[in-house]
Amino acid sequence: MLQLDNLSKEFGGRELFHRISWQLNGGERVGLVGENGAGKSTLMRIIAGEVESSAGEIRMVRGATVGYLPQDGLVTRGRTLFAESLAALGDLQRMEEEIATLTADLAHVRHDDPRHEALLERYGHLQEEFRLRGGYAKEAVVGTVLAGLGFLPGDWERDCDEFSGGWQMRIALARLLLKKPNVLLLDEPTNHLDIEARNWLEGYLSQYPYAVMLVSHDRFFLDTVCSRIAEVWNGTLADYHCNYSSYLVQREERVSALREAKRRQDEEVQKLEDFISRFRYKADKAALVQSRIKQLEKIERIVLPPERKRIRFRFPDPPKSGRIVMELKGLTRAYDSRVILDRVDLVVEKGEKVALVGHNGAGKSTLMRVLAGGSFQGGERIVGHNVLLDYFAQDQARELNGDLTAYEEILADAPYDMVPRLRDLLGAFLFSGDDIHKRVAVLSGGERNRLALAKMLLKPANLLLMDEPTNHLDLFSKEVLLDALRDFPGTVVFVSHDRHFIDGLATRVVEVDAGALTNYFGDYEYFLAKKEGGSQSPVTGPRPPVADSPVPASKEERLRQREEEKQRQKTDRARQKRLAEMESAIEAEESRLAELEVQLADPAVAGDYTELQRLGAEHAALAARIAALYEEWEQLQAEL
Repeated sequence: MLQLDNLSKEFGGRELFHRISWQLNGGERVGLVGENGAGKSTLMRIIAGEVESSAGEIRMVRGATVGYLPQDGLVTRGRTLFAESLAALGDLQRMEEEIATLTADLAHVRHDDPRHEALLERYGHLQEEFRLRGGYAKEAVVGTVLAGLGFLPGDWERDCDEFSGGWQMRIALARLLLKKPNVLLLDEPTNHLDIEARNWLEGYLSQYPYAVMLVSHDRFFLDTVCSRIAEVWNGTLADYHCNYSSYLVQREERVSALREAKRRQDEEVQKLEDFISRFRYKADKAALVQSRIKQLEKIERIVLPPERKRIRFRFPDPPKSGRIVMELKGLTRAYDSRVILDRVDLVVEKGEKVALVGHNGAGKSTLMRVLAGGSFQGGERIVGHNVLLDYFAQDQARELNGDLTAYEEILADAPYDMVPRLRDLLGAFLFSGDDIHKRVAVLSGGERNRLALAKMLLKPANLLLMDEPTNHLDLFSKEVLLDALRDFPGTVVFVSHDRHFIDGLATRVVEVDAGALTNYFGDYEYFLAKKEGGSQSPVTGPRPPVADSPVPASKEERLRQREEEKQRQKTDRARQKRLAEMESAIEAEESRLAELEVQLADPAVAGDYTELQRLGAEHAALAARIAALYEEWEQLQAEL
């Protein structure tokens, strides 16, 4: 489908890629990973034709199309949401217009006119292609994609101008998915999606019929969608045929082996150099010295990429709070006539890590603002004994001083004993080298957000309220934050759309929906299992006890078993979903087969050889498709 042949790219005097040769096959879903600045986005832009390479070629299958979604910067205006999305199916719309024109022409051209046969042939060809490409269901397909990405039916006739930046990116993603390019390039497609939209996109991409290459900082998303990881490393692409979690293990093994090979090579080089140095000026050893020099020149030196400094951050020890940190009793919060929280009750206890989940607009951020001290119309908000809270809002970056540099801004609030570690902390949040001396006013929105989060980690609060803290963080920075919050002895209430982050931190999940709060005393996988099972935990009370079962001997073993169980459940859910889709497809195809058989038995058709031939071919193709579907269905049943 796509082949890179000796591709090189220099940027700002630095060689990003050196003679890359790499291939992307049809139907593959590849996760592109690597350090910030390694060139992931640049490589995608080169493939998309937006940036020229310095050397080498890109080869593609004839007629193949490429679609590229950048991280941001796309704005759509001038049409309604539905019309803009439907425009992505321009080929089908043009085909439909031509069919309409041909229909009108056929109504006026006589049967004995020489043009009639050509018009009729073109009409039949177009109609069949239109049907095969799903033309009769195009409006339904557009509606499915828009709904999957979180747009409500009431949004469909809104002008695209009315949507904010995050929703603009969803519009761009919808158009790209509807176009179905042969090579789909997605740069951070989950940045502006909530959990429900991410879940839908995972399912869509898992069934995508062509090749996909994506960059994402959502580990769960990479694990679910990608079966191959390509790492931009040391100017090349290193391939791992596995998901992201397995890649981390295999990469460590690969780097360790490379490190050991370099150690042995360095020893061999040192021996050769010592021999040359020792006998260089001895005539009777000249031949041996020349032999060693040639041997040294032939050695292809192993180059190790610079090791990223391992950073581990701990919060300052917070003061101790009472057992009940925060309590809401019958609390109501409304905006005009719209009630967001309807007489809700919530108890947050010391040491809990509570994740708030729910669809966009359900009221998660509203609940966070109320917990942080925002206004409400009824009920009580009771703050526990000796509670010192800190609140990270989605727009927290607005509170920064634009006249200070990044380092000066964080230094202004840093406790004395934290000052020596400020550069490490800034490095963990992607500020390195001269970046720390940039003025806040010139930082991008993502950089300001990361700086605001780094500042929060300096304060000795015992209740942290964090609304989307993982936005604009790469995978490495998320792990630094996750480790710090896991070890934090205080209480955390947070909103995040990163499932790996929620699952790694949450001890309780609170679902915000329809003005009510529902508690699930467990991690995100537990929440999903309960939701799918149709049952739920009580609203308040301690975490239910786990039934007696053999306990693995070590923490590592318990974690391994838990990961295996999660993976098994995820695989079973995917199979069940696919099974249901296949049963629907079989039912639809068999209905169509029955209709064809009725048509073939019609005496009126028996005398029309051309129509009989067309119906017979369609019947044979349909029967073959149904047989293939049944075969896959039986295989899935056996696996389940």
